[in-house]
Amino acid sequence: MTLALHGGDPVRTTGWPLWPQPAAEAAEQLTEVLHSGRWSISGPYRGTDTKERTFARRFARYNGIAHCVPTASGTAGLMISLEACGVGAGDEVIVPGISWVATASTVLAVNAVPVFVDVDPDTLCMDPAAAAAAITPATKAIVVVHLYSALADMDALRDLARRHDLTLIEDAAQAHGAVHRGAKAGTMGRVGVFSMHHTKVLTCGEGGAAITADPELAQRMAELRADGRHQPDQPPPLHEMELVTSGTLMGSNRALSEFHAAVLIAQLARLDQQNEQRALQAAELEKALADLGFGTQQTSAGTEQRTYFGFVVRLPEEFDGVDSATAGAALSAELGLPIKPIYPAIPASPLYWPGSRRRFDLGADHRRRIDRARHRLPVSERAAARHLTFHHSALLGDPSDVDDIVAALRKLLDHRCELG
Repeated sequence: MTLALHGGDPVRTTGWPLWPQPAAEAAEQLTEVLHSGRWSISGPYRGTDTKERTFARRFARYNGIAHCVPTASGTAGLMISLEACGVGAGDEVIVPGISWVATASTVLAVNAVPVFVDVDPDTLCMDPAAAAAAITPATKAIVVVHLYSALADMDALRDLARRHDLTLIEDAAQAHGAVHRGAKAGTMGRVGVFSMHHTKVLTCGEGGAAITADPELAQRMAELRADGRHQPDQPPPLHEMELVTSGTLMGSNRALSEFHAAVLIAQLARLDQQNEQRALQAAELEKALADLGFGTQQTSAGTEQRTYFGFVVRLPEEFDGVDSATAGAALSAELGLPIKPIYPAIPASPLYWPGSRRRFDLGADHRRRIDRARHRLPVSERAAARHLTFHHSALLGDPSDVDDIVAALRKLLDHRCELG
């Protein structure tokens, strides 16, 4: 039997579930917005709550927290969270070595310094010991990321933040609905940030949200995302502009549109059911892969419910010397499913290049501090060479889909010598 990459027959020729999958109510919600005379939160009051405000209440209630501030993207959510928490010029912010680049680029964008620390080799999330070793008098905050299907060690990281009086921000962009010791992801730090990008388990194409229990922090975030304005406690007269100008701070326009909010209202109702289906498929796949000798991403102690944004496979020692991109291409050819290496260590990512934008250049000393923070991350670099991941939509099909994935990995294992 020849690998499909080398001209053989693939394991699978049928397709995979498409993503996104629109909820039945999405069309009705969008139609309401289309004819409402209100397409933005920065618009006239029409006698009812905006879709944005409706989603904010429902997402806050879903997470068991008081406040939600929707944003135009997860990146926007990180930006307003950092600024609202007082992170700014010259501050250091500890971030994990492996994540989507926005975890670090948003720190740069508020003129702070991202300090990269290594990850736990099993969870691929921030190593609390590495974070502790990176604290300096300039450290202001820790941004912890729940990555792919794992929750970070929140017991240790919360304790670390408390002991050093640091702000803890959760980047939960990939963890909608995950639970740690009874608490939803995003509710264990001072702020939790979500992305609703096309790829996420809760999506409206582009969007995000920041959640918090702190009403004053929520107000600052609301103003930071709406040019310094916020929604009033009581609605204005009909047809008057709804947003209130407070004059307390200068913000930017990072608001979520009414169309995006309408889609999220519909999609949120399906999130738990879809998360449950993914988790069931993932559990079967993990068992089968363990029998073959393939590892999978683990999660931290205290995790009660995982969210599978991506399913991560660890290549066994037999694949040492095989490039992870080559192994991913071989699996993709067998399954007709994009299978890629996990994110590279952020400092090695072609998307992380502070010198490409003058706005990040605050002088020679600032440049030196940014460069010093880009030290080697051996665990992160090794992990990027040994792990593959595929999108969560592949876990939304039939149980037989697991059999195809296992068959493809078995075939790859049998022909690994052809990939060296």
